[in-house]
Amino acid sequence: MKKSILAAAAVATAAALALSGCVAGEGAPAGDETPSQEGWSATTLNIDFATYNPLSLVIKDQGWLEDALGDDVTVNWVQSAGSNKANEALRAGAIDVGSTAGSAALLARSNGSPIKVIDIYSQPNWAAILVPASSPVTEVSELKGKHIAATKGTDPYFFLLQTLEANGLSLDDVVVENLQHADGKAALEAGAVDAWSGLDPLLSTSVANGASKIIYDNIDFNSYGFLNATEDFITNHADLAQLVVNAYEKARAWAEENPEKTAAILAEVAGIDPAIATAVIADRTNLAVDPVPGKAQLDVLKVIGPVFVESGDVASQKAIDDALDSLLEPKFAKAADPSAL
Repeated sequence: MKKSILAAAAVATAAALALSGCVAGEGAPAGDETPSQEGWSATTLNIDFATYNPLSLVIKDQGWLEDALGDDVTVNWVQSAGSNKANEALRAGAIDVGSTAGSAALLARSNGSPIKVIDIYSQPNWAAILVPASSPVTEVSELKGKHIAATKGTDPYFFLLQTLEANGLSLDDVVVENLQHADGKAALEAGAVDAWSGLDPLLSTSVANGASKIIYDNIDFNSYGFLNATEDFITNHADLAQLVVNAYEKARAWAEENPEKTAAILAEVAGIDPAIATAVIADRTNLAVDPVPGKAQLDVLKVIGPVFVESGDVASQKAIDDALDSLLEPKFAKAADPSAL
């Protein structure tokens, strides 16, 4: 479970523990929560789950949040099809907590979305450039003038931008088809596009089924998995924010102790073969990362940020710098206690 796909190891994440009783309510500093007669600070918790975030699937499957909150707080689970969808839901207030790639969180914050990172759930090697199995294309440089599917606002899109730059190309040299991840896979396999910047577990499924092949894979172009919360939620519902991060710490320990069960949960939710799910968890995901957002994540994002400005996704480097200065909120992960439940 702790192995990475490359020797340059993917770090990874998150997971957690639900508190067994009520904790201090609104405005209480993270880490100082104690049982309160007033109960929880809200009556609902809206949180996402995603196949690119296996720990979210474990938490949902095990029901730890529901057990901790009892009848006092209703937990609403909302599936995120990609980082862009999670960011849309966070910005609209449809969810309080959502999982994205680190690059997507930076993009959202740089463009004014009031989110902060409360936990790091992984650094998987989840993106790669694929072409149809029968394609004569073997190098990224051969994609000039080609149609490439990618989901804007997600790590595979930013993976594509970096890949093009590293191979002497730019966005002006290709045609990007903005398709959601599953639609990009379908378009590639149908021959509607020449290449796809794909996301696991979809890309591993396509390769395993013999429909496509990877022509470029670079773990350094993948950013960490970020667990984000709205500023309103962090400020006014710190007790629930701490509970969620505790749940992620419990899930990390559970997943590392139960890799087969974790893969089985992923296979069921994603609708993929258990063998593929096992490969995704064992070979393309590493859950041994420090969950506290900090310098390691900022170092990666400082490299990605200028790419956003160059591509026009962010108006200025100042917007990037301001976002980097305000994006991380480490206090919840620092206070996480896996033994609390």
